[in-house]
Amino acid sequence: MNAHERWIVLQGAANVRDLGGLPTADGGTTVPGRILRSDNLQGLTDGDVALLVGDLKLRHVVDLRSETEVRLEGPGPLILLPEVGIHHHSLFAEGGHLTDVEADTIDDRTLPWQGEREEEALAELRVTGYYYGYLRDRPDSVVAALRVLARDDGLAVVHCAAGKDRTGVVSALALAVAGATREAIIGDYVATGERLEGILARLRASRTYRDDLDSKPVDSHLPRPEYMNQFLTTLDDRFGGPLGWLRTHGWTDADTEALRGRLRD
Repeated sequence: MNAHERWIVLQGAANVRDLGGLPTADGGTTVPGRILRSDNLQGLTDGDVALLVGDLKLRHVVDLRSETEVRLEGPGPLILLPEVGIHHHSLFAEGGHLTDVEADTIDDRTLPWQGEREEEALAELRVTGYYYGYLRDRPDSVVAALRVLARDDGLAVVHCAAGKDRTGVVSALALAVAGATREAIIGDYVATGERLEGILARLRASRTYRDDLDSKPVDSHLPRPEYMNQFLTTLDDRFGGPLGWLRTHGWTDADTEALRGRLRD
């Protein structure tokens, strides 16, 4: 499976691709047709639903959006289908602001959805990057999301709003468990940039996200390799890698075997 074949073309979503077809450290590749990553799914057309559920056998949706986002945007048409399970695992400590569209910029400014931060917390963010904050704030959701992706009863998709930040973190962890190379994990993260124009157009059509997006230049939303590299380096330095972090939060060898079994033959 080449890079072009990994994309799933839908009318109602702009950033949908397969986690299959990526190289692994032992010389293999991840298996396609098991796990997808995506942006918002509430705009899916009837044809999109037919493709995902009928043709591709989608059975599980992992929704990483906040409770506020789900309330304002709606859960989407897939919730109406009894054969599809919707699993909501927000990566925010609920009660904050709406979105993480500004997650890529870390500096001394107050992050708009989380209120003021102490200098100690800001110093920590400079070292770890913003993405590690998801793991620190919601380890329960991260582990639960990965366990859903490990189920073997049909295709699963993980998504947030843009399919870049929150989805990027969970997808990176899933690929790491499957043994994907660091270069492949970073490359998969960066691939969202190929669809950035369409992603931003969809989000700007929503009042939920428009103000956050319009407050920054377009190129500030690019998924840059250094962001994912910083996240992975933090896990390496502090836990010996993604599996080390997972084990400290209840992840078992059986969980690893199940998720690897999904993405590896």
